[in-house]
Amino acid sequence: MFSITAIGQDSHRFMTEEAAASSGRVLRLGGLAIEGFPALDGNSDADVVLHALTNALSGLSGVRVLGASADEMARRGITDSGAYVARALEELGDILLTHLSFSIEAKRPRLAALIDPMRENIARMTGLSVRHVAITATSGEDLTAFGRGEGIACFCAASAVVLRENRN
Repeated sequence: MFSITAIGQDSHRFMTEEAAASSGRVLRLGGLAIEGFPALDGNSDADVVLHALTNALSGLSGVRVLGASADEMARRGITDSGAYVARALEELGDILLTHLSFSIEAKRPRLAALIDPMRENIARMTGLSVRHVAITATSGEDLTAFGRGEGIACFCAASAVVLRENRN
């Protein structure tokens, strides 16, 4: 048994107010619907938190889920990023996820009240204790497009142990 770590990242710009209203989409972060803000632009629900998680899980397993696989799922009407997380979790095999740490950069919305519900939702999705799902957030201080409120970025570090090494 040995430890491994992977990092995932994702970012999306906000849809225009008009495009979000006409599409009927709402902002989704960490699997939660956030009312009062335009949705993020993407061919799925564009949940940057779950996309960063999917990418980190792909880093652990070595199997890419976002990209061609997720695009195919979207063409079949599967646009809930929770399905991408579930697909990435299936690829872990003998890898036991032990801890997740997220860092979100967003000027809007204010995330303080959303952090605990996101942690709980991600813990439920991954089978981890809430104690092992950490989320921090920064407003970005107008230094980047995300800090200016043009979109949202998220990084996810995933820690795990390999229960049995497969040399293939």
